[in-house]
Amino acid sequence: MEALLQIIENSNTTKPTFRKTNDLFAIRQFLKEVPEILVIIFNKQFKFLINSVFGEKYFAVKSIYFDKPEDSNWFVAYHQDLTISVDKKMEIDGFGPWTVKHQQFAVQPPLSILEDNFTIRIHLDDTDEGNGALKVIPKSHQKGIYRPETIDWSIETECICSVKKGGIMFMKPLLLHASNRTTNQRKRRVVHIEFSRITLPESLQWSEALRNDLISD
Repeated sequence: MEALLQIIENSNTTKPTFRKTNDLFAIRQFLKEVPEILVIIFNKQFKFLINSVFGEKYFAVKSIYFDKPEDSNWFVAYHQDLTISVDKKMEIDGFGPWTVKHQQFAVQPPLSILEDNFTIRIHLDDTDEGNGALKVIPKSHQKGIYRPETIDWSIETECICSVKKGGIMFMKPLLLHASNRTTNQRKRRVVHIEFSRITLPESLQWSEALRNDLISD
């Protein structure tokens, strides 16, 4: 963990993919922007875990580093991760709506892609309810597109996903999740990596595709 954090600390934060405010430091396209961390994250144990749980066909398609400071007021309301990062905007049936920020393209793909993808969150600090551990609604990923304003709390429950430093969390993009403000004066640093095994249609490509089997140990 310390080697990874040192590399992040020494990285160039002036790039447009780096976002720094009083409440949050984030690096989008993390694996592309800080490639030195690849050999640390994608070690033999990590790749074995991915292959054992999901099979050998999945590859990384999106990555973000989040650093939530000790006194952060940043919070995230319940939502699903409904978009994927791609290399261009195209008119393709089932893909939309689109967003474009800083020449980075995001689109909501067909439901089947979101259902098949998965996310791994690597925790670089002990994380609990006091410093923004994810809150999730169990099994909500099995209900398709689930708008937060339609959550029926008479039947749904909430689970706090506390994770120790060095631990990882698997989740599906369609899982409804949220994060509270920090109340215990402790950092929360997380590496968020999304995986897919889908080849996108026509000439559309994943903008951050990084095949697991091409990363050297």
